[in-house]
Parts: sequence; structure tokens; C-alpha cells
Amino acid sequence: MKKTKHLLLVTICLAFVTMSYGQHKRYAIKNGIGIQGGITQFDIITDNFKTKSNTGFLGGLTASVNIPHKWYNVSYNIQLSENNIDILGETPATAREEYIEYKMLTAQLSFLLHVKLISNNVTLDVGPMLQYNGELDLKDDSKEGFLVTGYDNLFTEDISDISKFNVNGAVGLSAGFGSFRLRAQYVYGFTNILGKLNDNDFNLNNSDRFEGNQSLLVFTALITF
Repeated sequence: MKKTKHLLLVTICLAFVTMSYGQHKRYAIKNGIGIQGGITQFDIITDNFKTKSNTGFLGGLTASVNIPHKWYNVSYNIQLSENNIDILGETPATAREEYIEYKMLTAQLSFLLHVKLISNNVTLDVGPMLQYNGELDLKDDSKEGFLVTGYDNLFTEDISDISKFNVNGAVGLSAGFGSFRLRAQYVYGFTNILGKLNDNDFNLNNSDRFEGNQSLLVFTALITF
């Protein structure tokens, strides 16, 4: 009788361990590290300046968590980019207008939720993003001394010192097979990226505040290891 009880106990334990191992194997969470690179299309939505979006480039790293038994995956991303934008200016002497090119270096850290639309092959990506960026630098120093269109005393070099820390939101789609994916993403700035300009006394003829929100399109390719 004791031997029968022992055999029954061993059988139950083995069955439990086998079931647990099978479930663990079925729902194994997979982590991945990847690299990404691509192009950007940057603009600032504002009533203060006349702007035109321009292209830039981006590179970065991603750490992904694949959760098979959930309807979503997650990832952490860090991206470094050079974003470019054109702002309308004019020569003081002739008032001839032309778009002046600026560049802005950025570092962005984001947490993304990847909603599975077609398994892991097509996902809807959404999440918050923290950004640190440099100044809005003139790409051609010979354009210093130009007036920003719409102002009598505001020069092209005056608008460089913009807000350095910004909070953004990102939404997009990813598609791919295996370790390779393509991603299209739209990033919108919730904070006023021109806010720091309001700290300066430019001796302007009007009392309008500087307000602007970042608008960024990102197209990247990702390889996960």
C-alpha cells in the first residue's frame, strides 16, 4: 500500500513538473537587442515663423521584450538624430526672402507598446518619449544677420536658444519577419519647444509669445539580435 502511494505521489509530481515546463516553454518571454537607422522629416508647428520641413538622419539602439501570450510586446529605444528645418528669412538691405536651413541634434528615449495587429509581423506602436536637444543652429554661418520674416528686430541667429528638454508622444506601425523590421513613426511634441525664446528680450514691436510644437516623421529599419 505504501509503495502504491509513493508511486502515485511520484507520478503526480512528474505530471505537474511536465505541465509546468510545457507551459513555461510555450509562453517563454524573449528579450532582444537591436540596432536601428533611418531618415527623419522635421518641422515645428508654430504661428511665429514660416517653416518648411527638411530631411535628416537617425540611428539608435532598441531593447525589445516579446511576450507570446499577450496581445502586445514592449520595447525601450534610444535614438540619436540630426533633424533639419527651413525657416523663412530675408536680407536686411533688399528684403529678399529665402528659406534659411537650421539643424538640431537630439537624443530621444522612448518606451513603446507594440499592439499585435497580425501576430508579431505587423504592430501598432505607441508610447511616450523624452527628448534632449541642442540649439537650433544655422547650417550656413553666412546667413547670420538675416532678419526672420515677420519681424523687424529678430535675426536668424537670435532664435537658436530653444528649449532643451521636451516631452513627446510617438505613434506608428512596424512590419517585418524574423529579426528584420521596417517602422514608420510620427512624433508630436507636447511641450513648447520655442518656450525658452520667451526668456530673452529681443526688443520686438509686438508682445506675442513664442510657441511651437515639434512634428517629426521617422522611417527606420531595425535588426534584432
